[in-house]
Amino acid sequence: MATLYQLHSPMDTLRRATAEMARTWRAGDSIVLLGTTVAFIDWFNAYINETDIQDIAGMYALAADVAQLTDKTTAQLKLDSKLRALLSDSDWVQLTQDSQFDKVVTIAL
Repeated sequence: MATLYQLHSPMDTLRRATAEMARTWRAGDSIVLLGTTVAFIDWFNAYINETDIQDIAGMYALAADVAQLTDKTTAQLKLDSKLRALLSDSDWVQLTQDSQFDKVVTIAL
């Protein structure tokens, strides 16, 4: 079974939140970036590379959170190549209830 991590972190605690997630990471786990965390996706990927996190099954963000970013920021982030999907609120709820996940862990530092 896999874990779905929900990460909500401002830039100043993102490294620590990533390290916290790495403590219990298993290959095949997935991540939902919540709130402004999606704006820091490049930093997040850099921090992932500093840990033992490997084999991410899927990385997601909420469409409503991405909509809060400017068009220029969204274009610069190239989220289409970094995320499996943008989720609506109902998609997010369905994902948290998906049988592939035996637990959902929220990290908000």
